[in-house]
Order: sequence, then C-alpha cells, then structure tokens
Amino acid sequence: MDIAELETRICKEPSPILAARELLQTRYNADAEAFRQGAGVRELVHARANTVDRVLQLIWSRYPFAQSPDISLVAVGGYGRGELHPHSDIDLLILSRNGVEEAWQEDLGAFVTLLWDLRLDIGHSVRSLEESKQAARDDVTILTNLLETRTIAGPDELRSKLGEAIFSDEISSDRDYFIAKREEQKQRHDKYGDTEYNLEPNVKGSPGALRDIQTIGWITKRHFGLDSIADLTRYSILTEEEHRILLDGETFLWRLRYGLQLIADRNENRLLFDHQRALAQMLGYRDEGKRLGVELMMQAYYRTVLALAELTDVILQYYDEAILDTDGQETIQPLNRRFQIRNRYIEATNNQVFAYAPYAILELFVLMAQHPEIVGIRATTIRSLRAHRHLIDDAFRNDLAVTSLFMELLRTPHRLDRTLSFMKKYNVLGRYLPEFGKIIGQMQHDLFHIYTVDAHTLRVIRNMARQSGPEARSEFPLATRLIHRLPKMEVLYIAGLYHDVAKGRGGDHSELGAVDAEAFCQRHHLSERDTQLISWLVENHLLMSMTAQRKDISDPDIIHGFARAVPSEVHLDYLYVLTVCDISATNPNLWNTWRASLLRQLYLEAKRALSRGTENPVDRQEWVRATQVEAREMLQAQNFSDEQINRIWSTLDEEYFLQDSTVDIAWQTAAIIRHGDNPDPLVMIRDTRGGPTEGYSQITIYMKDRMALFAATTAVLEQLNLNIADARISCGNGPYSISSYVVLDDKGQPLGIDPARKERVHKRLIEELDDPEDYPDIIHRRTPRQLKHFAFPTEVTFSNDTVNQRTVMEVITPDRPGLLARIGLVLLEHRVRLTNAKIATLGERVEDVFFVTDENGEPIRDPGVCQQLQDDLCTVLDETQ
Repeated sequence: MDIAELETRICKEPSPILAARELLQTRYNADAEAFRQGAGVRELVHARANTVDRVLQLIWSRYPFAQSPDISLVAVGGYGRGELHPHSDIDLLILSRNGVEEAWQEDLGAFVTLLWDLRLDIGHSVRSLEESKQAARDDVTILTNLLETRTIAGPDELRSKLGEAIFSDEISSDRDYFIAKREEQKQRHDKYGDTEYNLEPNVKGSPGALRDIQTIGWITKRHFGLDSIADLTRYSILTEEEHRILLDGETFLWRLRYGLQLIADRNENRLLFDHQRALAQMLGYRDEGKRLGVELMMQAYYRTVLALAELTDVILQYYDEAILDTDGQETIQPLNRRFQIRNRYIEATNNQVFAYAPYAILELFVLMAQHPEIVGIRATTIRSLRAHRHLIDDAFRNDLAVTSLFMELLRTPHRLDRTLSFMKKYNVLGRYLPEFGKIIGQMQHDLFHIYTVDAHTLRVIRNMARQSGPEARSEFPLATRLIHRLPKMEVLYIAGLYHDVAKGRGGDHSELGAVDAEAFCQRHHLSERDTQLISWLVENHLLMSMTAQRKDISDPDIIHGFARAVPSEVHLDYLYVLTVCDISATNPNLWNTWRASLLRQLYLEAKRALSRGTENPVDRQEWVRATQVEAREMLQAQNFSDEQINRIWSTLDEEYFLQDSTVDIAWQTAAIIRHGDNPDPLVMIRDTRGGPTEGYSQITIYMKDRMALFAATTAVLEQLNLNIADARISCGNGPYSISSYVVLDDKGQPLGIDPARKERVHKRLIEELDDPEDYPDIIHRRTPRQLKHFAFPTEVTFSNDTVNQRTVMEVITPDRPGLLARIGLVLLEHRVRLTNAKIATLGERVEDVFFVTDENGEPIRDPGVCQQLQDDLCTVLDETQ
C-alpha cells in the first residue's frame, strides 16, 4: 500500500473519509500482525499514536483555521503521552488563544464530525487558554489530562503557555494535587476490592495495574516537572532496579492490553473469561502438565501487579513524606536496638540491620504483629529489605533464631493474615516458605475458586483469626465456640497455611501438602503429637466438606464411617473449624446457611459417635424407633391419635424416619392428617428457626406419587428463580409420596422475608402439580456469560449402596438453568425413582449426587441399564451446554 498516495488523497479529495479509513486500517492490520509475530509492544503503541497524529494533521490542514496562530489541536491524557493501544480513547483539546472565532464555528463542527465518521474513539473539548485553566482548577481529572500534552497541529506556543500555568500553584498546589490523586487511587482500589487478585482483573484500573503506574507519573510530573518516571533515578527516588521493575511491569501490562483489544475488537481493559484463553494463546502461553496456559498467564499477571504494588507503596510513601510532612514534626518510638516506629511506620535504625543480623527480617514482622498501631513499613526499610532478602536461604530457614521468631509470630494474638500479607507483599513469605512461594499468583481457571491459591490461603487465616472475635458469632456460631477449646491456635494456623500448598503440582494436593506440613513442623521443632495432628488435618481437610455435601448424613452408617476416620474429638474440633474457614474463604457465594447446617449436623452426629465409641455404631432400626417415639409424643401433644398417626406412617418407607429433625416429621404428619382426603396436592412452606436447619426455606409436597414428579417440581421451582440446595423424596407402600426441597431465593434468603412471594410459590406449585398433563416444559433461560466459557463433558458414575438398598448416581456437569429438570426427565424416561439428592453447585461446576432405585424400589443391578442411563444423561446434558 502506497502510504504517500493515501496521504495525498486525504489532503486533495473532496472527502477524506475513505482514504483516511484505508490508511488507518492498513496501519492497524500491519501493527496487529507485527504484534502476533512478536514485535515490541512499546514500539507498536507509539506507532499507533504516530499514525493517528498524521491523519489528524492532514485533516486539520484542510480547514481555513489551520493557518491561524490562535488555535491548536492538542493531544492530552494517554494520547498526549504518545501512547495508543489499538482501540484506546483519543483525547483531544482544541485550544484557542482567546476563544473560538465565529468564522471557525462551522468548520470546527465539521472537523469533529469527520473524526467521528472515521470511527475513532474521540473525546474532545474546545476551550480557550483561560477556560482551560479554570477547568483544571475545578476538576483534578482535567488537570491531570493537561499534565500530558503534545501539539498535533497549529502553534505549539499555546500549549506551552497552558503548561506553564498547569505546573504552577496558580491552578493547584503540590500538596492539594497529591492528596486528590491519593484519594482517587484509594477509591479506585476500593472499587476492585482493594486486591490485586480478581478473576477478571482490569489491566488498567485494578490495584497494581497501569493506572497505578500512571498515578506515580502524574504526581512526579506535578512535583518535579519531569517528563518521565525514568528521570526519578536522577533524584534518588528510584533505584535502577526499581526503574526496571516499573518498566518491565508496564511493558507486560501493555502486551496484555494490546492483545486484549485486538481480540475484543474494542476498547476493552477487563481480562474477561471470554478472552483469557485466546489471549494466552496469542501471547505464547502453552499448557504445562496439569497447568493450563491461561493459568500461567494469569499467574504472571498477578505476580507482576504484586511487584508493582510493592514499588508504588515505596514511591507514594516518599511523596507522602516529601510533600505532606514538610513541617518536620516527627514522632519516634524506639522498639529495640534494630527497629523503631516513626510516624506509625516501622523502620530499621540503619540500613545495614539485615546484613549483620539476617534474623531481623522476620523480627520486623513479629514487631508489626505485636504493635497493631503500626500501619506499614517505611520506604527506606522496604528498600533495605529488598536488598537483603537474598539472605533467606536454607541456612536462614534452619536457623533456630529464625524458626523461633516465626513460631512467635504464629502464637502472637493479632491479625495474623495482615502480617502474613505484608510478608507476602514484600516477597519474604514466599522465600521463607518456598512451597508457599510456588502458589503465589496461582489461579484455577474456574468460577468456583475465585481467588488465587495464596490469596485464598490468607483469607482462610483471616477467617481463623476472626473466630476469636465477637463479629464472627452470628455467621459462625459453632466455630466461634470451638475456637476457644482448641489447645493451640498455631496448629490451626499451620494447617491453614499448608492445606492447599501443593496445588498445581500434580497428584493429590492433600497428600503432598501433608508431607510439606510435616517437614515444616520438624524444622520448627513442634512435638510429635502436634506434627501428626497438623499432617492429618492437611491430608483430610476435604473430608468433612465432601461428606456433608455429597453423602446422605441422615444415614447412621455414613456418620459411623466418617467418625471412624477421625482419631479423636480434638481432631474433630480442629477439622470443623478448618473446614468452615476453608469453605467461607473459597467463594463468598459458597458459604450459606444450608452448608452451615450440613456441617453442623455432621459435627454433632460425629461427636456423639466418638463419645459412644466407633466400635458401638448406632443400630438403624433403633434410630428409626427412637425417631418415631419422639415425633409421636409431639403429635399426641397436639391431640392426634395413634390411629391417625399410624395410618400415615404405615405408607412411608424407613428412610423417611432417618432424617434428623423429629420436629419436621411431626409438622409434616400433622399437616397430612389435617389435609385428609383432599385430592389437591398438599404444599407446605416454612422458614426454619433454630437448630441445624436455620436460615432456609423448606418446601414439602404430599401428593399421589408420579414418576415425573421430581422433573415437574424442579422445573417449577427453577421457573420461580429458587435455588435448590437439597431434595428428599420418600416413597412407601401407599399411593402417596412426600417430597421435601430445601430452597433459597436468588439472593440467598429464605422465602419468609417476602410473604407475598411465598404465597405465589405456594399457589404456583399447586396449580402446576395438580394434573400430570399440565407439567411444565423444561425452562429455557439464557446461560450466563461466564458459564459459557467452562464447557466440559458430563461425567456420570454409579455405585450401589447395599446397606440402604439403593444406587448412588453422581453427575458432574457444567451448571446451567433447568439442569435438575432435565435430569429428572431422563430418570422418568428410564422409569428410575429418585429417593434423595445432594445438590452442590461449585462455581460453574455442578457435582450432584442422586440416590435412585428401579421402579420396584430395588437398586439398579443391571450394568446395561446403568450404561444406557449414563449415555442418555451425557447426551441430554452435553447438547444443552
């Protein structure tokens, strides 16, 4: 393509649009191809700005005002820095000396319209010099934009005069500007949860990302009048290494942003799941063993922004001292010969402390733990720490003084997660515990684990520390009681640190983590008893959650089997607290009242079993008999006769009486007796209060048993936007069945908070279930955006539960609307009865367990029937992803 010819056409043709579009597209395509071939992103970003410069200059030259010495076209903001990504905003200022002359009005309007017609993402303002100054005084964002300007066309004198004012106290004082930008950064960080770790981070606005680098640049320019952060090395604010970290970090983020905008074909700065895999492939990240290329790319992102966050802390702290603390008043509190507190920041008494006493690296953080008034580490000490952290080697890790300090840190009552976060941020924790260093920034590409492994681990530690305070009592009532009974908190903390430390290595991370935890305990001179307890907790940290969420914990044999795996009540107490802290730190949407009730029920039943002795398991018949006796007493107190009670109970199977709550049995039986011979379905809805089932709604349906009942009911409940957490279907020798569903609304709340909605649910269920011909079709709602990117083949497995005479069917499949109804219809087609279900949605992944029988109430023993059912379930579920 002859670029010179296109430039001539832009200048000469009656309309420059076609030639200008062709030139822009030609350059865009060439730059995009160069990027894919590995060209340097810095050169491409500046080349894009140069291309736009040239097009704007040629179009500007077509208008009469271009010859005037009183008007200029000025690039501002990122474009003013000479930086443009493929679809970046192009911010322009049409700057006049004394205002726009009337003769220019029409032509300027035509100029701006033409730029829009070129499909450029233009942001523009038209101001005189005085108007620009006033706008900068009124709005710090405009002031910031005007710190970075270039003249594209017209006299540079106007931009120069404006710059003189912008960099003077006439517009804003150094102090006011710094305070405004620091507050702006704080608000932006709060918007992103004040964490570098987000599943879909914004490479421009998230903490540690490009906007933080730019903030340093703006403050630098305003304070020193410098054009580049690189010039800070002359002022000893940045070391050469720090400048390299900034430059390399910016380059890495630019590569992500440039490729992201090519893939999205728009001005996109969010690393959405929609684009992460394609971007990783474009940037050359390939799968390594069990680690996906996209996970490696995201780990590189998280580690980069973590390093940048550490550096921006140092620089902004320097500015804080240089700009704000100019009155010279300081408060110094000595701590020992090596450290002191200066204005609430801890600092080393000299920069060689770590050289002659390496153990002081850990002592620094122990002192922070012991003095909660400390808000951070002084910039000079951070630099000294960075210069000496290479001393953290095997000899350091095995030094008795060092290991004693780390154990002192774990035993000090304080916000341990906060201190460990500081240690991680300044790359001390990952060096001291190399196994932890490997998981820093490591993500799992799914919607269940919404934090990186290290961030999740520190949230687990935070939850553990919170259990001792009053603020956690309402959310974790049992855990807050147990925490005070645990003999040693450091045992719990170490198990929390190591429970996921082996993720990403291949193999069972629980077993590998237990080996690492044992090595840690031996290096830190813990007793054999504590070492065995910690190793057991790490190896079995999933035991309680998997049992509660995937097995029928109303079955005495399940309780007995779980209790046999737990060596003692002390092990059970530790395991319960670890499990609660782990689940609630995995995903904010995962911890709810239903999961809490399952874990609490399992804990209490296992505790009884351990007290009784696992060699004395509960007899199933005795359990059923005791349940009936207790429920019968409640019913008799309501004046129901034994004859009325027996008439209902004689039609129900034994499984019905294995459920935990005799209150529920009495409530349901009383309602059925009152319902009498009414042919309409009996629908009972109530929010439970107290006990292990508090905080959710229970919907119980009593009606003539029909094979399609589960599919119909789940379809209706999903149409009503209710989330099903558990299902239990009790069928006996009579024509009726009792179906119970544990549900929460779409906000995780029980139905009782909205009586009108509760009534609508009640009415709708009766209307839909009264006649099999009216059973609704499976609903079709659009699958949410994020779920679409996690398609994987459905897995269905079968096993027979010989004790309870039923078949256990496990379904692992991507989540999507209408899933349970589809499964129900497949079971109906195969004439398979459902007796119970454990519903577990883990992010984008569903792991549901169904307890089923054949139509005669027997386990499904024919392998051919299981194979056909498996094939049909996989076909139906996979074609609806």
